[in-house]
Amino acid sequence: MISKTFVSSESPGARRAGAGGMPCQGVYYAPEGARPRVAMIATHYQIDFSEHYLAEYMAARGIGFLGWNTRYRGYESEFVLDRALVDIGVGVRWLKDAGVEHVVLLGNSGGGSLMAAYHAQAVEPCVRPGIGMPPAPGVDELIPGDAYVSLAAHLGRPEVITAWMDAAVVDEHDPTLTDPELDLFNPDNGPPYSAEFLARYRAAQVERNHRITAWAKAELARIQGLGFQDRPFSVQRVWADPRMVDSSLDPSNRPDNACYRGEPAVANRSGRGLGHETSLRNWLGMWSLTESQCRAEEHLAKVKVPAIVINPDADAGVYPSDADGLYAAIASDDKQRLDLPGDHYFENPPGARERVADVIARWIGERLPVSGA
Repeated sequence: MISKTFVSSESPGARRAGAGGMPCQGVYYAPEGARPRVAMIATHYQIDFSEHYLAEYMAARGIGFLGWNTRYRGYESEFVLDRALVDIGVGVRWLKDAGVEHVVLLGNSGGGSLMAAYHAQAVEPCVRPGIGMPPAPGVDELIPGDAYVSLAAHLGRPEVITAWMDAAVVDEHDPTLTDPELDLFNPDNGPPYSAEFLARYRAAQVERNHRITAWAKAELARIQGLGFQDRPFSVQRVWADPRMVDSSLDPSNRPDNACYRGEPAVANRSGRGLGHETSLRNWLGMWSLTESQCRAEEHLAKVKVPAIVINPDADAGVYPSDADGLYAAIASDDKQRLDLPGDHYFENPPGARERVADVIARWIGERLPVSGA
């Protein structure tokens, strides 16, 4: 039997809302009647992880699991990194107060770079406050993790949005305008795509990110001069990674011509996707290649605890090279990299989640005292 405990808390700098809700909320899973010595915590930039798909599997294997949400659950357009790290710290401290001796940080999907940033800040404070904001209260008092698990993780928010951006966008204010020579969905360009086209395409994706950043900086300065603090805007056409269309690029067992929202050509024109709700400050703090700190590699250089990188072999949005990059960036002398059967959430094939839980539980058990709980 698995017990589930609802956990909620205020956070330094974030009090209980007038309507009653706490800024930090989650669910703690543990074997009924037991107090695990080891527990995992999982958090995302905005997705609700309180009922994370691995929670009950890990609890059944004697490892506690706190699916944890920061004040930014569902509010990614307001995300500020150092404040989110403080909220994660509230969850880690709750685990310690509950008797957990060792905390394993689970960096799942987008949460990979977030949990890496948390550990980096805990061991060697490095995270700058948000634009024009004072440092988050408590940001220098975080408890580091004892191990780090990267599961189906992206390299970071700037990296993933740039890799998925449609390089053929001509005008950010008119998403219908397209440069045909950079159009991924123009059959004259491929697939298969030539090495020359891919090089131009990747360079144009980076340049698009830089163009948005330059505009956001200038626009923020302009509106601040008029007494405004921020301005929302939308980034469209972000389902256009060549690897989504042609699975022979960065090959894996993923389906051909597919992304998380179906067929890339259709999804790319849907108006939904990464960055579709952002603002000037949020773009600079989260998505910009030159300004954002939401990048895994720079933080993983401070991860010296045991670490494992697990990559689903049929993931439609995380690719083998992403896992390779994460693995290379981890500074630990005790690190592993594995590919396991499954899609992004390990919903398929049957038994994929049990297999992942077995691998993680065995890996933890070889390093931390799970037994005797």
